[in-house]
Amino acid sequence: MALVIVDMINPLDFRGGAAVLPRALAAARRIDRLKQRLKAGGNPVVYANDNFTKWRMGFNEIVAICANGSRGADIARLLAPEPDDHFVLKPKHSAFFEAPLETLLAKLKTRRLVITGLATDGCVLATAMDAHMREYEVHVPRDCVAAASDARTTRALELMKTAMDVDVRASRYVQP
Repeated sequence: MALVIVDMINPLDFRGGAAVLPRALAAARRIDRLKQRLKAGGNPVVYANDNFTKWRMGFNEIVAICANGSRGADIARLLAPEPDDHFVLKPKHSAFFEAPLETLLAKLKTRRLVITGLATDGCVLATAMDAHMREYEVHVPRDCVAAASDARTTRALELMKTAMDVDVRASRYVQP
């Protein structure tokens, strides 16, 4: 099993970013607890993050930018990657699309994914859909994702559950 953290290292400088912030911060706190619990069980953590069109920057530089003065700074500091965490930069919505995630997961011998992050109805949904198509077992904990509104999160989670058989129970049900 691997924990995939999607787009939580984020300046939240997009239209609607202010609306996402309180939900994202609440999700970040739960993701942090889940991350520590899964790592204690020996499970890898993978950050799958947008590069925000900073094509010449690496992930550590993006973390530094987000953690210093952006709207998402508190989240970036809380969820800052640790030295043993993995990362992939993704150019589009799905963490699988034109990114090395599938290769990394194969090297880690992972078949079960716990997908968390932003936005439930965007990049999390796209990543869960691509994981489902690749026949991974997928869990998207409902308390570890966020979108611009609770209604948008609810709709996306219901779609994942009914159309893709994704486990959307809260993070307390994730067993390492």
